[in-house]
Amino acid sequence: MQQANKQNGRAAMGLNHVSYADDDLDIIKDVSGFLPEGKITTFVGPSGAGKTTIFRLLNGLISPTQGDIHLFGENIQTMEPTALRRTVGIALQDATMLRGTVYKNLAMPKTLQNQALEQDEAKHLLTQVGLDASFLNRDVTDLSGGQRQKISIARTLVNRPKVLLLDEITSSLDRISTSEVEHLIQHVNKEFSVTIAWITHNLDQALHIGDYTWVMMNGELIESGSTDILKNPVNPQVQEFIKGEG
Repeated sequence: MQQANKQNGRAAMGLNHVSYADDDLDIIKDVSGFLPEGKITTFVGPSGAGKTTIFRLLNGLISPTQGDIHLFGENIQTMEPTALRRTVGIALQDATMLRGTVYKNLAMPKTLQNQALEQDEAKHLLTQVGLDASFLNRDVTDLSGGQRQKISIARTLVNRPKVLLLDEITSSLDRISTSEVEHLIQHVNKEFSVTIAWITHNLDQALHIGDYTWVMMNGELIESGSTDILKNPVNPQVQEFIKGEG
């Protein structure tokens, strides 16, 4: 496994020569890399590059065809799946909600564990994502896109994850809502010391949000390092990608 260097610090998660194939189609090809602990790593690259598949591997939704993935040094293949998913949370673009109230949605992770979410804790989670406690009894159909995304993130925080995977969570939001969610994620990163991995097609967003960046193409990790690589990429493929996105 590629080790975090002294400047980057400890690796929260690491991939060691990970490949993934589906029906003989190679989707992820010999990827080795890591997410520095407590930092925000952005994932960029064209559609179909394998970014979402990497997240599904990190979250244990699928297993590598070859190679292994470590979470703070432990091979995730040896972990109980629900324990892994409590530690490695994920929030998606569509912010899927259950029918009913905001409280019902926030309580879902606890409900799945046959536990209850205390009202005070639910209200505290809302304040953590910049929403008033009065939202608790609102029907989710009355929420804006930005509010739904904040609820989705708050729901993910119920399990106190150490790693949070964000898949295009602002792509369908307006500029103001996008800015609010970006500030929220930066707050979560600093307040809870959560390691963040964020897929985005917005290179400007990657530059001002990310500490580190992975550039993926055709299932391969082409270049990675400080987000400044997006300003001065070494790899010719990355140079062409950034030029095309500019």
